[in-house]
Amino acid sequence: MADDERLVRSGLKLLIDVEDDVTVVGEATNGAEAVERARAVRPDVVLMDIRMPRLDGIQATARITETRGLERVRILILTTYDTDAHVFDALQAGASGFLLKDAGPAELLHAIRVIAAGEALLAPRITRRLIGQFTARRTAAQAAEDRLAVLTEREREVLGLVGRGLSNDEIGAELHLSPATARTHVSRAMVKLGARDRAQLVVIAYQTGLVTPDC
Repeated sequence: MADDERLVRSGLKLLIDVEDDVTVVGEATNGAEAVERARAVRPDVVLMDIRMPRLDGIQATARITETRGLERVRILILTTYDTDAHVFDALQAGASGFLLKDAGPAELLHAIRVIAAGEALLAPRITRRLIGQFTARRTAAQAAEDRLAVLTEREREVLGLVGRGLSNDEIGAELHLSPATARTHVSRAMVKLGARDRAQLVVIAYQTGLVTPDC
């Protein structure tokens, strides 16, 4: 976990270490330390604060996700809803999701397990406001049709539903597909669009206008 507030780290460690299947393997007080610790212990999930000295959480996330050998390390951004305008940038840098700092213990533990399993954690109500707000000025610069041209029509449909926060099971139900088939379409879209994970598919869906904040 990476946070410059000692009290926050202590609280998170106390909460996590009582669980049988989750253990804190390292702590960092700034982004630079987070990168060093990730390289040293190769954790499954990094809890990353955005605002830290020396190197902020966005830069640290980018360095970790770009480091050979750390491809399986997942980043869960811890953010304060009304003040962190950089969540979108963190997702672009490779974060697998984000969680509000005022989330309850059960929600935090669930988020860690979801991210560790390779899924994205993007609450639709938060995603729409944050990503919608901070991509609005960028969307015009995107060559949307060119970028989405590599997708089949079905893959476009699936991308749009991923962008709305639907799970594979929900996508399958919406499109009358099996969850396995829905998962296959999601995986193919990730490969074709060069997305690291499901979280980046959400970003692309908003960037290209396939999903809008008021959907």
